[in-house]
This record gives sequence, structure tokens and C-alpha cells, in this order.
Amino acid sequence: MTDAKPREIAERLLDLQVDYIVAEVTGDRFAEVIARDVDAVIGVADTIVFRDVVEIDQAKQTVANVVELIGGSPVLGEMVGTLANSLYDDIAANNDYTLGDVVDREPVEQLLEKVFGMHQAQERILERLTESPLIATVASKFVDKLIDDFMESNRQLAGKIPGVGSLVSFGTSAAKQARKAAEKAAGDGTFLGEMAGKGAQFALKRTNNAIREMLRDAPVHDAAMEFWDLHAGEPVSGLREYLSQQDLQDLALIIYRIALTTREKEYFGVLVDQGVEVFFEKYGDHTLAAMLPELGLSNETVAAEILRYGPAVVEAAKRNGVLAKLVRERLEPFFLSEPVLAVLSGN
Repeated sequence: MTDAKPREIAERLLDLQVDYIVAEVTGDRFAEVIARDVDAVIGVADTIVFRDVVEIDQAKQTVANVVELIGGSPVLGEMVGTLANSLYDDIAANNDYTLGDVVDREPVEQLLEKVFGMHQAQERILERLTESPLIATVASKFVDKLIDDFMESNRQLAGKIPGVGSLVSFGTSAAKQARKAAEKAAGDGTFLGEMAGKGAQFALKRTNNAIREMLRDAPVHDAAMEFWDLHAGEPVSGLREYLSQQDLQDLALIIYRIALTTREKEYFGVLVDQGVEVFFEKYGDHTLAAMLPELGLSNETVAAEILRYGPAVVEAAKRNGVLAKLVRERLEPFFLSEPVLAVLSGN
């Protein structure tokens, strides 16, 4: 049977150990302990190479789990709509900042220069557009609208000249009748229907050529920057004039839905795995400590962030007795173990 005196000594030592640890992590001592321990942990991390302790397959699985668990969490889904509403309310009320205060002009100009200079992408997009019959029809209607407006403008101008107005009206009427006949036959297998379809394709090609020439030759970049400058000096609150609060919420939820469903696709997993492989290729031979500066972190930054939230949490746990209870639960099995009691009994 275990002697009562060694057990009593063990329990007294346990009390002292619990008090010591609680004192270490509370009050003014907490900051000193955190600074010391962060330096010690990073010192150890400086001796450990990343790829020696993390296998690439493990990292892929971890990233996949993070994407799966966090990306599909109910909290994130609920936050999207709420955040959109909050953002809209703040924008609607904020007249202290202009759009130019929030976004610098230089990167906007660089972005536009890059977009307008991506001729390969523009050519490919325009090329694929010609493969769509529906888009060809839209282009045809667009060209028709321009012609209609031109003819109507001429008709109004000719109406002011005696004898010319009736002649122009007759020509306009004849042109519209011919167009209706062509549109009616467009779905037929007739020659006229075939010609109408070719006319739509021709209209699309002409529209594409106009777009191509406009992007390459016209001062589109200057016009876009002029549009930006017109808005840069206005309050951020002016952005709400472009869409309603419901529009913003709907857009945010739609984009979230796209991201959510894309996350579930097999190809997205391939992209994640490739990202992990690239990371390993670049940082695999770094020590864990050497990776911190790459992430913009330092010993001081890590310690400061712990101290930002740690003291309040620890003090609350100390006040309600949870902290001492947790420390005791973890130390008690050691102090009351048979080997320790045997030492205290002199055996």
C-alpha cells in the first residue's frame, strides 16, 4: 500500500506546479514567456527542412481537406450574402473616400494596357464567336439596327426637302419588306433562307472586324482611362448608383455558387495538386523558420499576434477556473504515478 506521506508530498508539488504554470501564462509574465517560447520554437524550426517533415502527398491531402471543409462550410455560405449587404450599406453611407483614394490610377492603367494588348486572346475570342449561329444572328440584328437608325435619320432629313421625303420613305419601306422576307425564309431550306444565314455570318464578321480595328487602332485605352478619371474623384458611395443592394447580394451568391460547384470538380483537384507541387519545388528545401520571411512574418510578428488575442482568452480561462483545471488534469497522472511516489518515499 502506498504511503500517505509521499502522496501528500506529490499533491503539494502538483499544486505548486499548477500555480507556477498558471502564473507563467497570465499577467505581465505572459508576454515574456511568449517572446521566449516563440524564439525557442523558431530556433528549432530553423534546423528542420520542410520536405523532411512534410511529404508532398500529405500536403496535397491537407490542402484538399481545407478546401473541402472550409470552402463548403455553412458559415462561409451565410457570410456571403450578409457581407454583401453590409458592404453595400457601408458604401451607401461612405462619402469620406473617393474611388481614386481606394484604387491607384497607375495599376488600373497597366491593367487596361495589358487587356487591350492581348491580341492573341482577342483574335481567339472573335474567331470562336463566328462559330455560333445565335451570336451571328445577334450581330446581324445589331448591324440592322445601325442601318435602321441611319435610314431613319436620312428620312427625317429628307422630309425637310420638298419632293424628296416621299421618295426616301418608299425606299425605306421596300428595304424593310425585303428584310422581313429574308428573315421569314431564314429557317427554310430555300436559297433565300441560306442567303439570310450567310448574311448573318457576314454581319458577324463585319462586326468582329470593327471590334478588332477599334481595339488596335482607336484610342480605346485613352477613352477607358478618361472614364476612370471621371469617376476617380467621386465619393465611393457613388458606386451604389450602378446596382441595387439586391443586385449586389444576388451577384455575390451567384459567384459563391460558381466557386462552390467548381471546387467539387475533379479538375479543380488537379489544379490544387499542381499548386502544392509548385510550392514544394520552390520552398521544399527551406527550413521551417526560413519560410516565415517568405510569408512576411518574423519572430516579433508571430509573438505580437499571439499577444493580441492570447491574454484575454487566458485571463478568462483563469477567472472561471478552467485554466487551472486543465493544467491539473494533465499533470496529475504524472505526480501521482507509482514511479514518482516511489521516489518521494525514498525507494
